[in-house]
Amino acid sequence: MKGREVLIAIRQAIRFCLDIVLPPIDPFQEDEKKWKDICFLEAPCCAQCGFPFEYDVGEGVQCAACLVHPPRYSTARSAMVYDDASRPLVLAFKHGGKTDNLSKFAAQLRRVGRHSLADADYIIPVPLHTQRLIKRRYNQSALLARALAKITTVPFHSNLLHRVRATPSQGGQSAAGRKRNVQGAFSVPENGKAQLKGANIILVDDVMTTGATVEACASILLRSGAKRVDVLCLARVIRKDVQTESI
Repeated sequence: MKGREVLIAIRQAIRFCLDIVLPPIDPFQEDEKKWKDICFLEAPCCAQCGFPFEYDVGEGVQCAACLVHPPRYSTARSAMVYDDASRPLVLAFKHGGKTDNLSKFAAQLRRVGRHSLADADYIIPVPLHTQRLIKRRYNQSALLARALAKITTVPFHSNLLHRVRATPSQGGQSAAGRKRNVQGAFSVPENGKAQLKGANIILVDDVMTTGATVEACASILLRSGAKRVDVLCLARVIRKDVQTESI
């Protein structure tokens, strides 16, 4: 045997022995373990933005941030807390092309959005700019929105909202910086305004931090004729300093 063939044989033998001593982890089982550690969001929470409350303060109560600066959207709900438990699943989906959990993600969006979905006319995703779409090859929010539409009776539309300006990543920016970053970044095409007129919209995004992105999207949708915009996000960053900064 040649030297290269010997090395390959040795590596295969070592891998075989390791698999006996330490059996390889089934990716599905590994994801199941991760799901058990996820903190899923539910009531009590702010009636508008969905920020979780530590205790039940009654229905219809808004958080301080929404009272001081009411969002343009009607409600926002997120399925899970974005933390150490959910981050690997979310990032694997967002950047790694791992769509194995897409049906579970959609089911969670349906769970938290059941009330707004009942009267919705369209489900639309937060769009990516063409440059980023080419680089990433897919829009994770569009995948979520399409999967949600498949398990509901609400039609999916991807061309009612466009991202017309390539913006830097929102990661690491302050609440004020995030808001400035997305100003003027979205538009509604002229041929989409007729469909939006008087419509109740479900806007889908992957992760909500300060809400600047969905706020910018909701604003242009409402100015273009939509009657109502409700937001559904897969995960939400829950930090009091983030919410306080947005007040």
